[in-house]
Amino acid sequence: MQMTELIRKKREGLALSRDEIQYMIENFTNGNIPDYQMSAFCMAVIFKGMNDEETAALTQAMAHSGDMLDLSCFGNLSVDKHSTGGVGDKTSLVIGPIVASCGCVFAKMSGRGLGHTGGTIDKLESLNGYRTSATQKEFLEQAERIGIALIGQTGNFAPADKKLYALRDVTDTVDSIPLIVSSIMSKKIAAGAKNIVLDVKCGSGAFMKDTASARILAEKMVKIGKKCGRNIAAVITDMDVPLGYAVGNALEVKEAIDLLKGKNISDLRQICIAVSAHLVSMCLGISLQEAEEKANKALTNGAAFAKFKEWISAQGADADWADDTNKFPKAPVEYELLSEKDGYISHMDAEMIGRASMELGAGRKTKDDMIDHAAGIVLRIKNGEYVKRGDVLATLYTSDDKKLCRAKELYLSALEFSDKKPINGKLIIDIVK
Repeated sequence: MQMTELIRKKREGLALSRDEIQYMIENFTNGNIPDYQMSAFCMAVIFKGMNDEETAALTQAMAHSGDMLDLSCFGNLSVDKHSTGGVGDKTSLVIGPIVASCGCVFAKMSGRGLGHTGGTIDKLESLNGYRTSATQKEFLEQAERIGIALIGQTGNFAPADKKLYALRDVTDTVDSIPLIVSSIMSKKIAAGAKNIVLDVKCGSGAFMKDTASARILAEKMVKIGKKCGRNIAAVITDMDVPLGYAVGNALEVKEAIDLLKGKNISDLRQICIAVSAHLVSMCLGISLQEAEEKANKALTNGAAFAKFKEWISAQGADADWADDTNKFPKAPVEYELLSEKDGYISHMDAEMIGRASMELGAGRKTKDDMIDHAAGIVLRIKNGEYVKRGDVLATLYTSDDKKLCRAKELYLSALEFSDKKPINGKLIIDIVK
């Protein structure tokens, strides 16, 4: 078998067999297939696509290219969720404790953020002492004991995807549904959970900018997940506006804690309950309505907050920080951004707001950048609300006041004003099963 034959087949629009895809991924991962040949193959996929059988084979090959987490010891109780990336998305910090307190096992590996989207591991490192790494034995023992464990991805976790994504990033071959699907799903399959819910973001702050594209991606991932033997569903959610009010690592953890302690943050609560209900329904075999009632009860009666404290304490963090969020690191520079005009906020560009937060130090422009965990933005006004000139639009936090100028410019450019009150769209756009 030769790589040139596989490139030619795909260039001509022919389907590759499972064995051919396995050969390609195995030899690319171990260095026998050079980057330039894999780049040619990816470009052929951009133009000719891959069918569902090829995409499933590619997903499985990449999932099995490194370490595989075996969660079969938990039977049908293991659950996982994945977000395709957004601004202010701290849902894992809330969903994990909810589903764990309902009897599910939330054993999850998460990644770091890059660019305008935040990473769960970066957020958790805002908690003093939180350990983001563990041996597999420690990870599984904690998941069995308290129902939740969340660590960073290991170096040998789906290495084929890591290597292939880096190549796609520099050859402009990221924008391919089969390659996106296999990249996301290979990590979910390797992570071992039986039940998976995908939060597919759609809008200005998401990778998929329109509903049609988000629905295609969701349907493909659900189909591939089922082909790989998983119970899976996708929730398509709006990301034209940041989720919640906080954007930035420590700020987002504090907001998640506020929700767990009973504060009404309506958009964040709605998505956390929706995803939690689907996971609980899958793993416990109950109706979605029953599962939603259980999730709501766990959030309102304090069970989820108690589980959050138990979880972070088990991984080395000081649970007192959850009781008193004033203990979180504080940015030395705090700036109130004022409105320059009157009117309703008719549109917010979530990506631009994410970029403003990144400029303040809350995100990475390159994978080697250091994160300022205290940096970020707290929105004071959101879409559909009326402001007067001089009202506070947002509070910006940073350790370097020189970063304020560009961040202010980006934030203001993200807002559109109107004389008429806009009609906000649905937060949960669709469910794909």
